[in-house]
Amino acid sequence: MTLDTLGVVFTQGNAHEDAVRAFRRAAALRPDVASYRFNLATSLTFLGQVDAAEQEYEACLTRDPRYWKAHLALAQLRRQSAEGNHLKRLKGLLGQAAGDLGGRTYLHLAISKELEDIGQFSEAFTHLQAGKQAGGERRNYSFERDRALFDAIIAAFDAPLEAVVGHGSGEPIFVIGMPRTGTTLVDRILGSHPEVHTAGELPNFGFLLKRLSGSRTPALLDADTLSRSAPIDAARLGQAYIDSTRPGTGHTPRFTDKLPHNFLYAGHIARALPNARIVCLHRDPVDTCLSNFRQLFSQGSQHYDYSFDLLDTGRYYLQFKRLMEHWERVLPGRILSLDYEDIVDDQEACTRRLLEFCGLPWNEACLAFERNQAPVATASVVQVREPLYRSAIRRWKRYEPQLAELIALLREGGVAID
Repeated sequence: MTLDTLGVVFTQGNAHEDAVRAFRRAAALRPDVASYRFNLATSLTFLGQVDAAEQEYEACLTRDPRYWKAHLALAQLRRQSAEGNHLKRLKGLLGQAAGDLGGRTYLHLAISKELEDIGQFSEAFTHLQAGKQAGGERRNYSFERDRALFDAIIAAFDAPLEAVVGHGSGEPIFVIGMPRTGTTLVDRILGSHPEVHTAGELPNFGFLLKRLSGSRTPALLDADTLSRSAPIDAARLGQAYIDSTRPGTGHTPRFTDKLPHNFLYAGHIARALPNARIVCLHRDPVDTCLSNFRQLFSQGSQHYDYSFDLLDTGRYYLQFKRLMEHWERVLPGRILSLDYEDIVDDQEACTRRLLEFCGLPWNEACLAFERNQAPVATASVVQVREPLYRSAIRRWKRYEPQLAELIALLREGGVAID
């Protein structure tokens, strides 16, 4: 148990090689414990060792066929085919999960993913909806809560940011945007540069803002936190953030922080770290919403509660769009906007633009990001180890009939859709 706990600690610290060693020792001592095999498989996935991870997921399920999340992890590990998939096993287990919200969530999403892989899109969407509905039960999500948060952020930064004396470090490059829009891709491109270290998705900035604000409300970011954060000394916040990233950072001139939802903190980041770079990713609006709806994000974070309902996802996207347009007005020149589709269409031109914005010299290694051997611990863990591909562009066309209400919602919100 101590080794397994240690592996989790290593994982949280992005020390995935150490995590594998700890989980492997735990599994060797207690090969009958399914969770140890699952944790080992997950860390192997982060390191790109897909075949070994597959073996460990199967070992986990041999010991406990109802270890539901292993079924989804296995489905997502590689592209399934009509000849090789897990659909018979997955559908056979649905009856056992009838009274289990977690089981229904993971099984339906695993079935949906594998059906999509083999081109059965209508049935795939049916299972996707069933899985997300099960996952969203008992979460008590209210879109009004998120709307109020966006309103409060915009009110807190209601005018162009005046020059402030924050912390002078130019190390951080914040990669922000809606999840599933290419943030991991850009992070891998930057991380392939010899002067850049990829620090992962760091929750540090939000935690520090909450702590320094003195707010005692349950939410990490809300109106109370925003109002109490106004008097925070910007340089102190910036220094605290840089210090919090050590010792993982500091051994290269720059590092990336790829927490997508840092778009909520762009104003505070600009104040605290005036020399930091902020890069925001954008993607086709319908693809963005569909991809968020398809993904089962961290269930311990309220940031992703919107993603259990397709229309809530669309509403959240419209708020994201509104906020980014606001940041463009009050933080002129501070944020580089990149479109995922542009990167796919002209990788070199976008990479040159990206490196120039970040103050980095040109390096050919950035064009071969798929060769980057650094661990990846995001939803794109498998995809970013492959060269650029076009199959994710306009993926929503496969589901156009099922997305009619979403498309109408986005259009009503002023989004142009081809």
